[in-house]
Amino acid sequence: MRGTEFAELKAFVAVVDRASFARAADHLGLSRSALSQTIRQLESRLGVRLLNRTTRSVSPTEPGRRLHERMAPMLRDMDEAVAQAVGTSARAAGTLRINTLSMAAKRVLAPRLGRFAKANPDVVLDIVIDDALSDIAGEGFDAGIRVGGRLQKDMVAVRLTPDIELLAVASPEYLARHGEPKTPADLARHACINWRFPGSGKIAGWPFAKKGKTVEVFGEGRVISNHQDIIVPAALQGLGILYAYNDDDIAEALRDGRLKRVLADWSPTMPGLYLYYSSRRYMLPALRAFIDCMLDRDISTDDPSMSESFR
Repeated sequence: MRGTEFAELKAFVAVVDRASFARAADHLGLSRSALSQTIRQLESRLGVRLLNRTTRSVSPTEPGRRLHERMAPMLRDMDEAVAQAVGTSARAAGTLRINTLSMAAKRVLAPRLGRFAKANPDVVLDIVIDDALSDIAGEGFDAGIRVGGRLQKDMVAVRLTPDIELLAVASPEYLARHGEPKTPADLARHACINWRFPGSGKIAGWPFAKKGKTVEVFGEGRVISNHQDIIVPAALQGLGILYAYNDDDIAEALRDGRLKRVLADWSPTMPGLYLYYSSRRYMLPALRAFIDCMLDRDISTDDPSMSESFR
């Protein structure tokens, strides 16, 4: 394969991985016009259109999808072979692509961005907030952050947080009007604020457990969303009962009395947040540095003011 052909294929994979000419150009260190010309040359050489372009989006055509499926793993293997040859003592550098839940981004990742950037000035963090169950290896991510029970197979998992509580909550006004449920079966008479999984579109069931008995409830209500910024305000505004992972917004509302917990004796804990990456991939120095930062292993343990415990 000639050098120009390799460069064309690498540019094509970068565009599909990032679904953006602008982000791919930044990653490759090219101008957008140069990248567009490279893709046109590849399409002309192959005699087929590989990408559908609009002013707002870019996506592979069917031939483009097939080419990406074959080429992306090969290019990643080549990159990893080079990184492994350099050795684990190499300086962390390059672009690190992370796919994370919004909850994990807020709780774990965002507070540590500045510290990671200061310690690793040659690493670009490309962070995608994604509450769907994306295939991180197939979509070109170096690592993902998910709840432990939803990890992909054949992954190395690194625990980032303790187990997380599931909480059923509602506003005092709602409970004053409709009463408090005493068992999960009582939810059939209540408005439930539901979570829709991005990607699959399925409505999440509500798992409850008590004294060895488990039950999953699918309630009905007037609000369904795939984002915490909708379902929490819906509960605060008295639109029903919400069942969700305990996060900062819910914990604060419970403390100041804007929300009240119900069914506490039925609500289990769930596996905490884990960072995971493919067991078949060599760990890049940038990823090793990222994991150390997320676990606070990159700061002095002698200074308690520098350590942040996970909640």
